[in-house]
Amino acid sequence: MGVSIRQLQQVLGERTEEVRQLRRELQTLAQVSKAVASERYLDEILQLIVTVTAELMGSKICSLMLLDEAQQTLVIRATQALSPAYRNKPPIKVGQSISGRAVKERRPISVLDVTHANGYMYPEIAAREGLKSLLSVPMMVKERTTGVLNLYTATEHHFSEDEVRVLSTIANQAAVAIEHTRLLEQSVALQKSLEERKIVEKAKGVLMQAYRLSEADAFRTLQKQSMEKRKTMREIAEAILLARELLDR
Repeated sequence: MGVSIRQLQQVLGERTEEVRQLRRELQTLAQVSKAVASERYLDEILQLIVTVTAELMGSKICSLMLLDEAQQTLVIRATQALSPAYRNKPPIKVGQSISGRAVKERRPISVLDVTHANGYMYPEIAAREGLKSLLSVPMMVKERTTGVLNLYTATEHHFSEDEVRVLSTIANQAAVAIEHTRLLEQSVALQKSLEERKIVEKAKGVLMQAYRLSEADAFRTLQKQSMEKRKTMREIAEAILLARELLDR
């Protein structure tokens, strides 16, 4: 039985759309990867991720929630939603609602209608915002969960395996960005700590030499001045070194 021209056109049309969708996915992943490798601020990176993800997936709202490990809560850190009601949603506990379950169980979870889903924390906000289906994907790097990426649609939608795969890839890229930034912050903090320690040690040496103090007494003198002047130890130490430099000229 032969294939009609119309059937052939339909098949070619479907294949063309598949190629276009794949191209859009690759472009989005390239954008995310480029952002992750950049030196942008974390908030800017996360905002870019939710914006391009919402555009790619045709989402009503895309939001990214970070995990506060100490409090074991998830807080919205980035979203392209303009509604203050959605942006200011209270944190949720790990294990609560759909997003909290996705983090606790470390797997993607989807629901067809959040306004009637068991356990969903804020159905009234979802109803006001016109949200229906939700896909929540944990953000993971090296077996460590850092948050969750949420994707909402305006109408009921069954998320396909491909959609789950794409969102999971983006979520894990976001996790890499967060890990990269945290490591960078730790490196900067360590560098500052080492610099401060060197400056304090030099200032102690000046006090020990000028006033014939022991190392312990010199350190206590710096501490006392720091508390009395309400300045950091580094600021007091820098002032001492500056005064010494001026006297030596």
